Amino acid sequence: MIRFEAVGKRYPGGGEALATLDLDIAPGEFVFLTGPSGAGKSTLLKLVALIERPSRGQVIVNGQSTRQIPRRRIAQFRRGLGIVFQDHKLLADRNVFDNVALPLIIAGFSPRDINRRVRAALDLVGLANKGPRNPMTLSTGEQQRVGIARAVVSKPPLLIADEPTGNLDPELSLEIMRLFERFNELGVTLLIASHDIDLITRLGHRRVMLAEGRLVGDTAADGSGYDVDGDPAYGQD
Repeated sequence: MIRFEAVGKRYPGGGEALATLDLDIAPGEFVFLTGPSGAGKSTLLKLVALIERPSRGQVIVNGQSTRQIPRRRIAQFRRGLGIVFQDHKLLADRNVFDNVALPLIIAGFSPRDINRRVRAALDLVGLANKGPRNPMTLSTGEQQRVGIARAVVSKPPLLIADEPTGNLDPELSLEIMRLFERFNELGVTLLIASHDIDLITRLGHRRVMLAEGRLVGDTAADGSGYDVDGDPAYGQD
């Protein structure tokens, strides 16, 4: 589903955000991406979403090498993945229904299909009756759910999220992560960047750890694993 082959990323005038990274994520996996600020987590997600391109190496997503995708086909490529942001990025001049419908409108779906898919997505995230509301009148947790509904309304096989619970309290954070688990049970591959080690440990999914742009640990779903030097994985005793 996702493969990084000797990927490096250097920004003009800046340091190296990623350094010779190799990583494989299989279809149907639920993977957390962790590490301190500046470790390269957001850069990695941007490379997956083709917001950025690698300086060297190759990124393969859904069987496609991103370096072979021309600019005019980026929008089409992104239809194969859903993106959830920490700050929701909802449009205040549109109601909840229209915010969720936006990717389908851009993709050219029929009004009938849009209505059906949006209602199903809102129901899935527990907001079936919130369609007519302005998203700015909702709670922070509900706004995040709207963002998630928008990300999954086109039924992408891959969902990526950058600190999706960063603004939420522990109870809401767990609620959102349980929602992601429901999508994973439906076959969606998930890659989520998060600082919340306690929550990540509690959920027990695979954890990929970065530090200074390098892979420093990769655990199995049961929490076992070793870092790249053969020592117990980063964050474990």
